[in-house]
Amino acid sequence: MDSALASDQGAVYLPQTVRTAAKLLVVGHFAVGKTTFVGSLSEIRPLRTEETMTQAGALIDDLAGIEEKTTTTVAMDFGRLTLSESLVLYLFGAPGQQRFTRMWKDMTHGALGALVLADTRRLEQSFPVMAVLEEQGLPYAVAVNHFEGAPRFAETEVREALDLLPETPLVTCDARDRISSTHALIALVQYLQARHTR
Repeated sequence: MDSALASDQGAVYLPQTVRTAAKLLVVGHFAVGKTTFVGSLSEIRPLRTEETMTQAGALIDDLAGIEEKTTTTVAMDFGRLTLSESLVLYLFGAPGQQRFTRMWKDMTHGALGALVLADTRRLEQSFPVMAVLEEQGLPYAVAVNHFEGAPRFAETEVREALDLLPETPLVTCDARDRISSTHALIALVQYLQARHTR
């Protein structure tokens, strides 16, 4: 998916004024919308490592409720978002299957924080992802990605179901929408800034 800025050839290269780069992770369970989220925000054509799902994964990857899914990320997604003349964000989307736990841990190195995408139809699948982040000491915010037909719950119910600390940001988003995704990313960045200034 090309973003509006990706079509501008000048957006491919960083301005010489950029002095600071920050790494943020976009994580979550299988088929929660990480690739879509990174693609919605990236000003460059995002790097994607999606492959067609095969019979080999049929007994491993749970497609209940997402039978239409035909591809999956096998390494990572990568996107870029320039925030100012001197600051750029690099977005790293992690693959969602638990067999990639070692890669999740590797990807946390050098990251300032993570945005955990969650799906109300499969909230319990967020626990292994959040456990890795907590084990690695990486702060995170949670964004519930709304899917058509997915149940909607009050924030307090989702917070309780995910056992979130009171200070952990919880927002909703539509990963397909650039503005909605931007608001979710802002929630994470504001949280990281607040932690840094304590």
